[in-house]
Amino acid sequence: MARSHHKFKAGFLSSLLLIPIIIGTLFFSQKAPSSPSVVSSAIPSAYDLSENSSFSIQFIDVGQADAALIECDDQYMLIDGGNSADSNTIYSILQRNNITNLNIIVNSHAHEDHVGGLSGALNFATCDLILAPTTAFDSKAFTSFATLASQSNGILIPNINDEYSLGSAKIKILGLNAGEGNDSSIILKITYGDTSFLFTGDAEIASEQALLARNADLHADVLKVAHHGSNSSTSQSFLDQVDPEYAIISVGTDNSYGHPHQEVIDRLQAKDIKIYRTNIDHDILCSSDGSKVTCSPYTYSSTVSKNQNDQIQEYILNTNSFKFHLPTCSSVEKIADHNKENYQGSRQDLITQGYQPCKQCNP
Repeated sequence: MARSHHKFKAGFLSSLLLIPIIIGTLFFSQKAPSSPSVVSSAIPSAYDLSENSSFSIQFIDVGQADAALIECDDQYMLIDGGNSADSNTIYSILQRNNITNLNIIVNSHAHEDHVGGLSGALNFATCDLILAPTTAFDSKAFTSFATLASQSNGILIPNINDEYSLGSAKIKILGLNAGEGNDSSIILKITYGDTSFLFTGDAEIASEQALLARNADLHADVLKVAHHGSNSSTSQSFLDQVDPEYAIISVGTDNSYGHPHQEVIDRLQAKDIKIYRTNIDHDILCSSDGSKVTCSPYTYSSTVSKNQNDQIQEYILNTNSFKFHLPTCSSVEKIADHNKENYQGSRQDLITQGYQPCKQCNP
């Protein structure tokens, strides 16, 4: 009995000694929460997306420059804005589509052909989160952008592996500040369901090699080709890892750089990648239903003529989300039967009734 008593006493004392350690572990495990702007949550698969979910990217023809407008579940992100001369274009696109708030703006890097037109965006719309690789750069274009950004929430320099949400889509920062100039570009990947899109700014081979050395998950269905198709980017080893179905090149007609370089076109064609170029196709729309991506030349709905607005035709209505679609739109399959309605009438009549055109099929 004495031995049992001592064994119990020793065990009891050991348990008492463990209590501070357990409490300390629990306490410190709750410390250092992630930044409120950073979201770390699982990416939904195509099967987890709601029936009303939507996703599209409009690659905007801004000549020898970059700009892309992303929509997901009525939330918006703008990646770059072209040159300063493109400010009016960006302003008009947001105005015509009634986008008065951008959830995220990304300036891939400080060069004018990426940052210039963002001033037009901030002159029209508010913005919740503005990302850039720097907060200062010695140029009129960047200074104008930074001044307008300071009137919003300022510029945040993200970290590699930071993640953000845009509706059902997730944005992950894969690389930035691998060097100066073009290699300071933010490289990010957008994932929607089982599809993904890689944006590379003007990142050159040094940045690509840094990503490859870190074994970053580069695979994407759509690649926004870096540096307007320059042979300073899109190395074979990088392209093999991305292995996209589509490649988008934002480039100006008869530009003085000779972009896109033939070596890059040859690499893309050798892998049977479908190429779209803004100097040939102009605005380009890529949309996803979470399982499959489609890309094609695009005409903004805001440019339809009055006759087209008044023309009687067939639409599919979602009486829950108050959006209308073309009958061929892939989003129609996601609409529950009790929310789906066939409609014969004019586009303008639907807008008057409070319906909004689907941003994927652009009726």
